[in-house]
Amino acid sequence: MYVRPRRNRKSEAVRGYHRETWLAPQHLVLPLFIHGGDGREGIDSMPGCERLSVAELLVEVDAARAEGIHSVVLFPKIEERLKSSHGEESHNPDGLVPRAIAALKERFSDLTVITDVALDPYSSDGHDGIVQGGRVLNDETVEVLQLQALCQARAGADIIAPSDMMDGRVGAIREALDAEGFSEVSILSYTAKYASAYYGPFRDALDSAPKFGDKKTYQMDPANVREAIREIELDEQEGADILMVKPAMPYLDVIAMMRANTALPIAAYQVSGEYAMLKAAAQNGWLDERKVVLEALMAIRRAGADVIFTYFARAAARWLAA
Repeated sequence: MYVRPRRNRKSEAVRGYHRETWLAPQHLVLPLFIHGGDGREGIDSMPGCERLSVAELLVEVDAARAEGIHSVVLFPKIEERLKSSHGEESHNPDGLVPRAIAALKERFSDLTVITDVALDPYSSDGHDGIVQGGRVLNDETVEVLQLQALCQARAGADIIAPSDMMDGRVGAIREALDAEGFSEVSILSYTAKYASAYYGPFRDALDSAPKFGDKKTYQMDPANVREAIREIELDEQEGADILMVKPAMPYLDVIAMMRANTALPIAAYQVSGEYAMLKAAAQNGWLDERKVVLEALMAIRRAGADVIFTYFARAAARWLAA
């Protein structure tokens, strides 16, 4: 007698009986780039993505909500004149990010607003922390990150997402938030953020590339996976609510490992390089954009991600509804 697994694949209804993974707009977070000027600015290396003024941000979010996307994460392009070695603009209460948060929460009270905590958009050195003598200082940076997180929480952020990879920053931010009465503000920690070559278009979008060297002394080595277990344990102990793997597709094994080693929700970031590759292939007619994007997102979910940050969020929501 033959064993015939194909019998369980013979129709959409039968396949649906035992489909193990599902994907819906509720799993998606839309990353949005903002700038302090007017209107929209195109991003050459990320076709379809734009830098938005605060007014255009509201228009974009309104359209995304109509498509079922109810969570966004903000990334600012800061004017060069506002950048400094200590990133003071990162905690300016009248700065671009606090103004954007306040505008979003005033218009869309039930929108989940996630904010990035790191100094690279604000740093004249282009690094995620304070640089001294060619080194990125850890503890001094964490003190500034606390101020940045508090500034964002005061403006109305729902989830603070430290992406800097400094040691001890989750605990320090949790302590600072709780001390000011922001115990309901969540922390989504970039737990396993790798020193990846896939971030290039993102740095173009924000003009935030390092002015010297690289980020290998604080972001993780792409060769390592066991090291991420230590980062999981530390972030859990320090009070993180959600753990992030970045990038996503090249690190599906890390997502799966993390899923096996924590009960916390797992987020994954389908980063700018992943987006740009799929977009370029689709624009050249080499791949079917809808099919490959939904397959990629399903793979990230299948690996164990509960939440996916993706620039395809709006398109994916439309395709899933079709």
